[in-house]
Amino acid sequence: MRGAAIGSGIPFRGAVKTLIILNVAIWLVLQVVVGKMILGNMGAITQYLGLIPGLVIGKGFVWQVFTYQFLHSLDPFHILFNMLILWWFGAELEQRWGTKFFVKYYLACGFGAGVIYVVGYGVWAMITGNITHLVSPVVGASGAVFGLLMAYGILFSERTIYFMMMFPLKAKQFIWIIAGIEILYMITGAQSGVANLAHLGGFATGFVILSYIARKKQKNRGSKSNKRGGPQLKLVVDNDKADDDGPKYWN
Repeated sequence: MRGAAIGSGIPFRGAVKTLIILNVAIWLVLQVVVGKMILGNMGAITQYLGLIPGLVIGKGFVWQVFTYQFLHSLDPFHILFNMLILWWFGAELEQRWGTKFFVKYYLACGFGAGVIYVVGYGVWAMITGNITHLVSPVVGASGAVFGLLMAYGILFSERTIYFMMMFPLKAKQFIWIIAGIEILYMITGAQSGVANLAHLGGFATGFVILSYIARKKQKNRGSKSNKRGGPQLKLVVDNDKADDDGPKYWN
């Protein structure tokens, strides 16, 4: 399947389906109906379950680094975009890894993105005295889905992805272009209202997780080779071959 374009014949089942239904249900019931229609605003919900670094650091609202990833803004395109990425890229990752590891990886990327965002802007506030990001709430599954993008670019590095629906790129090129754009937006502040550091945090968390697992596998294989009487070299890694034992190495 090398060179295949993403977007056709993508299964909608398993954890991906459950996560999408959960996110949409929370958005519709808790945020739109309860928050907007009944309470008249979503402030109370966002204040308690969204990610506000100042509350995490100052008042110990540590659960926010996890719960924020299940909330979204009232803009329907926010949740639509995140859920499409979760479906398009997550479905095949779940098939490769199995549901258990996929869910752990997805939640870990969202959690890691939240922690990096809190720590990053906590340090920024200490250095500059600018507390804007400490008091501004962050919501959305973007950190988790950006972790999925990283994983897809690593495991299916030769797949073709159409950047902006027009320009064909290999998946491994696509993820680094996206990372570069996020860094540029964060430095220049050109993308107002978007938590670019959380996106990059999802990328970074995914990379660290997969790097750790790859090194662990390599070490275990090395130990087995030594027990068999010497090293056994494997020169080619097929990124499209199923592996029930977690993520593979990458090209």
